[in-house]
Amino acid sequence: MENSLSLHAILDQANCDYLVFDLSRRVTEISQKDFVAIEENRAPYPYPIQQHAQLGIAFWQAGQAPWIWFLKMPLDERGLLNQAALGDFIQYVAQAMGATLDKTPTEEEQEKLANNPYTFNPQDDKKAIFHAFLTSRLNQPASQYYDHAQHYTSGELGWEQWQGVGLQGIADLCARMDKHNNLTRLRKAVANMPETPKYALLGCLEHCAVPASLAERLEEAIQAQLASNEADLFLLTAHVRALAGAESSRLQRIIETVLAQPSLRHREMLIAIAGRCWQALSQSDLLDTFLIAVAEQNDQAFFQQMVADLVMIPALRPQVLALLHGAASPTLLEAVKQLQQSVKA
Repeated sequence: MENSLSLHAILDQANCDYLVFDLSRRVTEISQKDFVAIEENRAPYPYPIQQHAQLGIAFWQAGQAPWIWFLKMPLDERGLLNQAALGDFIQYVAQAMGATLDKTPTEEEQEKLANNPYTFNPQDDKKAIFHAFLTSRLNQPASQYYDHAQHYTSGELGWEQWQGVGLQGIADLCARMDKHNNLTRLRKAVANMPETPKYALLGCLEHCAVPASLAERLEEAIQAQLASNEADLFLLTAHVRALAGAESSRLQRIIETVLAQPSLRHREMLIAIAGRCWQALSQSDLLDTFLIAVAEQNDQAFFQQMVADLVMIPALRPQVLALLHGAASPTLLEAVKQLQQSVKA
């Protein structure tokens, strides 16, 4: 195994099947074909965050339960995987697990593999939806919390009786919204759940493909908040994030509506849009509006951080570079000029 130069080669040699998910932004499956291209530096990492790739890799041999690696790997300025770091991790695997992956590691071997700079512990919501997607993808049963989450989101237990509902159960429900009438349950829950469990639900939905009927409910909730004089910025932001997997024209329309209100051009909202809803920014006018809002925060470091983050996303890189190299609107140029002057003052 020491001669292997890639994780996919190690897994293939060990006769393992495997699935790869991005955990950097939205929890999203990466095809094996794309993963091989990424490992071989034939393609940039599609969803980088802070110049890193965060991955969940599940692998298994026939008849065995999956093993999972959560990896955080550095990228270079082009968004390509750092090959030295990849080779370093492979050495950790070789030292910890020997020549093959066909045996269960001892406690000592597990500890060796865990003690390296490339493994990380995802946030609870990402870990829950990752496991939900994985079990659904492998046609395995959902967690023990799924049944209770179904009963709760149907409304039959009473909407105030949410304390016993597990995050993993909500994640399982979202990952299986195309089964067991779960989409109807989710539409009902979005309209009726109290705020605390609703945050958990919205946090899971931001990683899912959102069908039109559910997106309509989320949009209705956003419009109701926008019409209110006392909109809750954080709850509103959570609803916008939950629409990340909705049809692109709907998402773009919602973001345009939100950014049209100066009071909502808040750092929290801007980070949410860049972190979860970046696909909507492929529309040049909306990207322009977004960067104006970022510049208006009067924080040079924040502006630079946001631009650096967006330019690393392959799908946005051409548009961001075009704006930075003279294609920006006069309004954006003026906003950047004002920002630079405020820093000098």
